[in-house]
Amino acid sequence: MTKEDARADATRLLADLATGLASGDVQVVDLTHRLDPDFPIIVLPPEFGQCAPFRMEEISRYDARGPAWHWHNISLGEHAGTHFDAPIHWISGRDLPNNTTDTLPVQKLVGQVCVIDCEAESDADDDYEMGVAKIEAFEVAHGMIPPQSWVLMRTGWSRRSGADYINLRADGAHSPGPDAAAIRFLVEQRDIIGFGTETVGTDSGQGAHSDPPYPAHYILHGAGRYGLQCLANLDRLPPMGAVLIAAPLKIRQGTGSPLRVLALVP
Repeated sequence: MTKEDARADATRLLADLATGLASGDVQVVDLTHRLDPDFPIIVLPPEFGQCAPFRMEEISRYDARGPAWHWHNISLGEHAGTHFDAPIHWISGRDLPNNTTDTLPVQKLVGQVCVIDCEAESDADDDYEMGVAKIEAFEVAHGMIPPQSWVLMRTGWSRRSGADYINLRADGAHSPGPDAAAIRFLVEQRDIIGFGTETVGTDSGQGAHSDPPYPAHYILHGAGRYGLQCLANLDRLPPMGAVLIAAPLKIRQGTGSPLRVLALVP
């Protein structure tokens, strides 16, 4: 096939996608929580720095401060709300090339997505950790996870709110996530782009006690992969066949950013 033939095929492919979007044959599903001051954020032990919550201040509203316009100043931490983790976010990824939100390759921000349903297990156990066996069972049912795909862990956690979402107890947070072997398998054996969760972090709430501590962060970012947290509406995605769009803000030396995560669903 010549370059001209390949370009013509790609043009037809994009035209078909646009037609499918316009007709509704391809649905756009929003996987993002609304940013507001009440949305829960991660809470670290008091000796560590804390992520700032979302704040919004009105500048003007068609009044003396600005007679024809309405706008706001906003402030928030990079890792507030539905957000993206770049490799530089973790010590294991700090020395990698193109490891910040302003330097990462944009081709990686759109890709196939696989959704592993762990909702029943997470309902039964707040501390459920998805293992390799769960991934293998998913592949028996739906086929092998394609290389350079996103993998999302569906837990139903996004239906929680407030203190129940963070689920903080005397010994720390309690929420589901992957175990170290599962993340290593996805990175080394399935070559994923990144991993996403409905919870406030890509690790389980008790991930500090794993080996290595916080294995999803350590393994993903050490391999130059990405994380997505605080996702919603994963129950509206098929196990395979959808396309994920996850583009963080282009922040200079950004370790992550809030973002609007969308899925294209047939």
